[in-house]
Amino acid sequence: MTTTVASPAAATTEPYQWDQRRKLFRIYNHYRVAISLLLAGLVFLDPAEFGADFYLRDYYQVGVFSYLSLNVFIALLLLAGFKPQARHISLSILMDILILHGFLLFTSGIASGLANLIIVSVAAGNILSPTRIGTLYAALAAICSLGLASWTILAMDLRVDVIVRAGTLGILYFAAAFLLQNITRRMARSEALASDRAQSIQELEQINQQIIQRMRTGIVVVDPQGHIRLANAAAEELLFGQPSSEHPPKSSKGRTLPGPLRQRLADWQQHPQQRWEPFQATDTSPMLQANFTRLDHEGGEHILVFVEDISKVTQQAQQMKLASLGRLTAGIAHEIRNPLGAISHASQLMAESHHLDVGDHKMLDIIQRHSRRVNSIIENVLELSRRRAANTDLVAVDSWLGEILEDYQQTRETQFDERVDIELQLEPDLPPARFDRSQLEQVLVNLFDNGLRYSKQHTGRSTLTVRAGITDDGERSYIDIRDAGPGIADENRNSIFEPFFTTDKSGTGLGLYLARELCEANQAHLSLLEDDQPGCCFRITFAHHGRLI
Repeated sequence: MTTTVASPAAATTEPYQWDQRRKLFRIYNHYRVAISLLLAGLVFLDPAEFGADFYLRDYYQVGVFSYLSLNVFIALLLLAGFKPQARHISLSILMDILILHGFLLFTSGIASGLANLIIVSVAAGNILSPTRIGTLYAALAAICSLGLASWTILAMDLRVDVIVRAGTLGILYFAAAFLLQNITRRMARSEALASDRAQSIQELEQINQQIIQRMRTGIVVVDPQGHIRLANAAAEELLFGQPSSEHPPKSSKGRTLPGPLRQRLADWQQHPQQRWEPFQATDTSPMLQANFTRLDHEGGEHILVFVEDISKVTQQAQQMKLASLGRLTAGIAHEIRNPLGAISHASQLMAESHHLDVGDHKMLDIIQRHSRRVNSIIENVLELSRRRAANTDLVAVDSWLGEILEDYQQTRETQFDERVDIELQLEPDLPPARFDRSQLEQVLVNLFDNGLRYSKQHTGRSTLTVRAGITDDGERSYIDIRDAGPGIADENRNSIFEPFFTTDKSGTGLGLYLARELCEANQAHLSLLEDDQPGCCFRITFAHHGRLI
């Protein structure tokens, strides 16, 4: 048993062809209404004025008005939304052929000019049904014409040349049928090919659209004034903080580029060959690099902007550098720690001596403090080289953050025997986030320790405010950690996340760098907020919970 499976192209073009046939049938029915109105109008004229003869005038009048009523009724059905099928179209063509031959019978026979209308009906039938049924229309019309001519010769004693006219009409019927069937089939194949190619182009366009939307490089089309015409999901996330999902909740079309990028666009229009410094679109966005090019060299109107997140490239370079340093440190850790341990042990023994003055004790304190710092630096660098991949879970931010704060506060008060005042603020209906619990807990502990330390140095009290909220797009959560310290100087704001940068003499300069690295490993972003409120505020902005990490 053989099963024939229709191709997808044939399956998609068949409904299209039927829609075309229905449209053509509506046009043909309009033609029938016009013809029937014309024939009905001729009834009220004197036949002698246009050289017409009526054998059965009463029957002709009844037939014309009935034909007009039928065509108007079909037109109303089509106007009401009726969708004719193949059988309805075939029945209409057959009725036209028979009714028009009836009109010929009621008038002057096959010699009447109404015979030309039959050719139109046969032609329409072969256009609407370019199959063997079209040949059937031609055969039926030829038989009816020959039969009508024979009847008029026998019953009305007309001349024999009527048979010749009937035969000529029959030849015209078949010629119109074969010619229009061939043309219609070719047009159908051309339409099917065009439809297939249009579908291929549409699928290709959809694939290109998906590729552009899923690219991690931001692509923006703007006019010379910086008004956005088109932007992919990555650009919306990098520039406006919207999640890069398949269907972003907001469209950037009609918006204006952020101020820093708009300024670089204006500078590029003045100096196209110059390369511009990286920038931040907002306080919470990563460092971005923009490249510009004309979308149309001839028109020169629209500008294509490529926006790249260079923070990842910078972090990769730093990570490679620190990984190399970590391997180097791992290789010489034994050689460093042995003398370091000896120095630390010797300083402790010297501190027990009763022959040291105050200056000697200060020198020993410096030796011990810097020994601990060197050991801490070695441990942190080794931790970088041994960092594991993130094991993410979908977490309810509000309940998880409450548990972390409760455990941290108890541990801190027990370990340091001091009162810790941490205020927790939660917005309702926080979206969930996807991250590694242990890694994000390490980040928060680092930020809590720093915040409490600077708050106590500045105010004498260990206070901290932790706030969990929702981003402007309504799709992601964030956590703000704000201290009551002196804040960060403007000249140090761009350097605080660099490795080994610190303003604390006892610090290693790797805490914030490690915190940002762990956030990036969980597709979150750690940033320093700039506002008018006192103290310093760090924000962790989580990725969209639907994104796979």
